[in-house]
Amino acid sequence: MRALIKPALSKSFGLFMDRSVSKRIIPSFIRNNNVCLKDYKKKEYTSFNDFFTREVKEGCRPISENTSEVIAPCDGKLTAYTITNDSLFQIKNSVYSISCLLQDKELADEFLGGQCLIFRLMPEDYHRYCYIDNGKILSQQKIKGVLHTVRPIAYPRYSIYTQNAREYVVLQTKNFGKVIQMEVGALFVGRIVNHEKEDGFVRGEEKGMFEFGGSTIVMLFQKDRIKIEDVIYENTLQNKETIVKMGDPIGEKK
Repeated sequence: MRALIKPALSKSFGLFMDRSVSKRIIPSFIRNNNVCLKDYKKKEYTSFNDFFTREVKEGCRPISENTSEVIAPCDGKLTAYTITNDSLFQIKNSVYSISCLLQDKELADEFLGGQCLIFRLMPEDYHRYCYIDNGKILSQQKIKGVLHTVRPIAYPRYSIYTQNAREYVVLQTKNFGKVIQMEVGALFVGRIVNHEKEDGFVRGEEKGMFEFGGSTIVMLFQKDRIKIEDVIYENTLQNKETIVKMGDPIGEKK
C-alpha cells in the first residue's frame, strides 16, 4: 500500500489524466457512474480531467438571490454537525478533530459551538465550487497529505491512517461572519485547483474545481452565525445525507 500511494506514483496518475489518451476512459466512466450530461456545455474533451471539470450551461446552477440565505458551495451529499471540544469528523476515510483538520488549534477554538458542514461530491456531480457570500480573504493554507503507520512494519499485517491533502481559506463574509472553506483531496496529490485570489470575492463567484482525486468540501461557521435547515440536521442524526446542488439554500443567517 505504501508503494501505491507514493507521491511520484500519485503525480504520474494525475499527469496521465491530463493527457489526451485518458479520453478513452470517459465513455465507461459516464456509463458506470450514470453521469447525466444534459446540464453541461457541449464540447470536445481534450482529456479525462477536461471532462471531469466540465462546466454547466448558463442557468443550470442558479444562486439564491436572498443574501441572508446560506447556499451550498457545490453539488454533493451534505451532513451537518455542531462543533464541540471532542468532535471527530470522518472525511474521505480519515478521522479528524477540527484542530487536526486545520493544523491550528487557536483558529479551531474560534469555531467551538459553531457548525461543520461536510459536502461529499460524487463522480456524477458538478466538480466546480463557489464562494457563498461577498467578502474578503483573511488567510490561506495548503496542507500536504501525510501517511502514518500505527503498528511496526515487522508485524505481518499493520494498520495505517492518512491525512488527506487539503486547502482552506479563512473568509470574512458580509452576512455570516468569519467562515472557513476547505477543499479536501486525495493523499499527496489532492487535484485541487483553486483560482488565485488575494482580495475580495462575491457570492456565487467560482472559487475553483476538483480534478480527479478531489471530492470533499468542508465549511466551518462560528457560533450563533447561521441556522441550518432542520431537515439537514435530522438526516445527519439518522446517518443520512442530504442531496444538494451548488447555489441551493441550506440555511439562513441568525
